Amino acid sequence: MADTAKEVPLNSVQVEALVVMKIVKACAASFPTTATGSIVGMDVNGTLQITNTFPFPMPDVAAADAHPNDHMAASNLAAAAPRSKANITYSNEMIKYLREVNVDANNVGWYTSANMGNFVNTSLIENQFFYQKEPNERTVALVHDVSRSSQGALSLRAFRLSPSFMAAYKESKFTTENMQKTKLTYKDVLVELPIIVHNSHLLTSFLHQLPAEPAKKELEFPASLADLHATQPPNPLYPNFESLDLSIDPYLEKTCDSLLDSIETHYTELNNFQYYQRQLAREQTKITAWKTKRAAENASRVQQKQAPLPEDEWERLFKLPTEPSRLEGMLNARQVEQYSRQVDGFTASITSKMFAVKSNLLPESS
Repeated sequence: MADTAKEVPLNSVQVEALVVMKIVKACAASFPTTATGSIVGMDVNGTLQITNTFPFPMPDVAAADAHPNDHMAASNLAAAAPRSKANITYSNEMIKYLREVNVDANNVGWYTSANMGNFVNTSLIENQFFYQKEPNERTVALVHDVSRSSQGALSLRAFRLSPSFMAAYKESKFTTENMQKTKLTYKDVLVELPIIVHNSHLLTSFLHQLPAEPAKKELEFPASLADLHATQPPNPLYPNFESLDLSIDPYLEKTCDSLLDSIETHYTELNNFQYYQRQLAREQTKITAWKTKRAAENASRVQQKQAPLPEDEWERLFKLPTEPSRLEGMLNARQVEQYSRQVDGFTASITSKMFAVKSNLLPESS
């Protein structure tokens, strides 16, 4: 049965509500510094059930020879925390203690905090590859966006590296030729799994037994189950004045700025690759000219009944430029897609407000 269960691919992630609260609290407490931690649970028929979590110790910023207020230095250390030797030992100790109190003690991945949806980077890839390459590779990376969640909607997503990207990353072959051969694109980097937030039966019973506001008048005894449901007071509708705010969402503005920065980074990577192509074409032109000249010399020497000169000497005389890795460009393209989806999700409500007050915003036509 165990072998059969392992053959079932992961199709969803079930996170306990207590685990969600722990992750949200840990990420919010360290914001804007990146927070990371370990998650434990078990795999049940393709559903990864996450039942507990614990954060990794905060890195010592002073040890990095940085300013105490420089949260970027702490974020860089925290981003690499899941694969550091000290935290691996710490994680093993914590799992041992959890096992002693009869708690699920299978390491099923890690979590990290994000800001404005900016999480597609080399640290995420290296950490997830570290977890996913192990024999027990049924692990995920949970990404909690603190900025998005502060807007009132929980942002918690689960990712895994795709099999095609794992194979390419193991060989570290991110050349244009290899990517065209394997048909690897930026869409094949991460695979997102749906998340289900789960409450225990005890907590669900408690939520159903929460006292409601007492009725203002005496109620008649219900004669049927339908009457009993009808007597339940409806949920009150609280006024929400934020929907009347005509200003552009600041989260949308910052996301657009980040999107423009990522596009500029994309053009920088594109210019670097075009420079490599020009250098390669220039060297190949020189090599072709040298081969043509050497072929003419050998033809002349053959007529003079002399030994021909070696025609592979160009490998020693000319050095072709090394093709830059396309990994950074691929990750940046995936990040651009992430920002684009965020912008698309926000523009619907903003444009409806703009159309509603269009007559007040534009000067009246004469």
